[in-house]
Amino acid sequence: MKQFDLSLYLVLDPDLCAGIGMVETARAAVAGGATIVQLRDKHADTARMIETGLALKAVLSGTGAALIVNDDVDAAIAIGADGLHIGQDDLGALAARERIGPDMILGLSVETEALAAAVNPDIVDYAGIGPVFATATKPDHKQPIGFDGLARLVDVCPVPSVAIGGLKATHVRDVFAAGAGGLAVVSAICGTSDPEAAARDIADIIRKARR
Repeated sequence: MKQFDLSLYLVLDPDLCAGIGMVETARAAVAGGATIVQLRDKHADTARMIETGLALKAVLSGTGAALIVNDDVDAAIAIGADGLHIGQDDLGALAARERIGPDMILGLSVETEALAAAVNPDIVDYAGIGPVFATATKPDHKQPIGFDGLARLVDVCPVPSVAIGGLKATHVRDVFAAGAGGLAVVSAICGTSDPEAAARDIADIIRKARR
């Protein structure tokens, strides 16, 4: 049984993190309570993803936070990451699972009730559901679903879920009320003057919401 905590899922953005870098942002955020860190860099080739991923793996070692690589299965394998996250337009879930083996966490983005209901729990470990709101960090995103849509997708999805898309500390209670296991954030931590404090603020609200 894979152990992972979706509650505060940080998606790194190289542009927003440029001030202190993705590795330092991740270290600080995990110190503040982030439970998962996803390396997402649409402009990096596999070699650069591996370089950054190995640095992230080193700073996250011993923290209990999982390192997930977005899209790049070769990088995820080379890094020895805890997991891989794919979208609907990337490598298919079955093909991804065959590449990464049975032990690595596999996440899949879903944007509709049909896609959420179709997730195969024998292959996929969690679903990223959204976008809840429009977000500038992913300009090509699908139509926002709002919290009502989030609740509907969570209800039909057979695996644990994390909400994504324009989410901040003020949205924590609504995310958990919709039944999601956590929220994925980008700008709420990346690019802030103090990522550790930003993560701690969100983690504190999560603890209260889960009571």
